[in-house]
Amino acid sequence: MRLTLENVGKKFISEWVLRGVSLELNVGESYTFVGPNGSGKSTLIQLLMGVVPPSEGTIRFQKENKELEIDDWYKEIILAAPYLELIEEFTLRELIEFHQKFKPLKNNFRAVDFEDFVQLSHARNKIVRHFSSGMKQRVKLGLAFLSDVPVIFLDEPTSNLDAMGIQWYLKNVVNLTQNQLVVLGSNQAQEYEFCKNIVSVSAFKGKGRL
Repeated sequence: MRLTLENVGKKFISEWVLRGVSLELNVGESYTFVGPNGSGKSTLIQLLMGVVPPSEGTIRFQKENKELEIDDWYKEIILAAPYLELIEEFTLRELIEFHQKFKPLKNNFRAVDFEDFVQLSHARNKIVRHFSSGMKQRVKLGLAFLSDVPVIFLDEPTSNLDAMGIQWYLKNVVNLTQNQLVVLGSNQAQEYEFCKNIVSVSAFKGKGRL
């Protein structure tokens, strides 16, 4: 699996948020986009996911040396981010079972295994709407960690987590890169201390106005 960006830029109205982004991201590696708030980390992740189109340049998603159509990218990726919405009318068990209809879990994990993994087995029948922000973030991260997909996006992954939650994240995130591509957006060093490939988004920030 390979993601390639060639001279990619994104403009909102008259301002370039990002411009001149050329990168190659490969499976088996982790990459972290760093920079202050507003530098374009989340925008770059959304470009890579195909959520927003680039204003210029090309993004290629290749699997087994075959380029995928953008409409098929979603099958290969998953995102955990504080702005990601869960279906709050479901119980945790219902949410997991619904998710599995679209993306199976690794190692034939069942819903009960997932609940144990995120340390929320006591809340399996609780409506997600009534979860704390930290519990919701654990669920989002758990879905990212355990879904059987080659590309994982983590944007501000420890947002809303307490100290125990952060340790749980750090313990599990390091096990992801063997057969997967992991892409983080962060300005917190502890979130990406395991990552060897650090990309400063500020290098692509605001190169001109139109």
